[in-house]
Amino acid sequence: MPSLNIEFDGAEHARLKDAAEREGVSLKAFVHDAAVERSSDYRQRVEELAREGAAWSAELNRRLK
Repeated sequence: MPSLNIEFDGAEHARLKDAAEREGVSLKAFVHDAAVERSSDYRQRVEELAREGAAWSAELNRRLK
């Protein structure tokens, strides 16, 4: 299985470790899930559609004023 070695400074590592503990998962699982979620095509599409919807709504609001 491919792996990836990522370096963090002390403060970044501490924040990640704290976040993993709050979620009750290992640091490795937390970082893995965060990376996979961030790279998700679905998430990117939802964010793109949200931006498009906001722009469309802003244009309608501008016209209605």
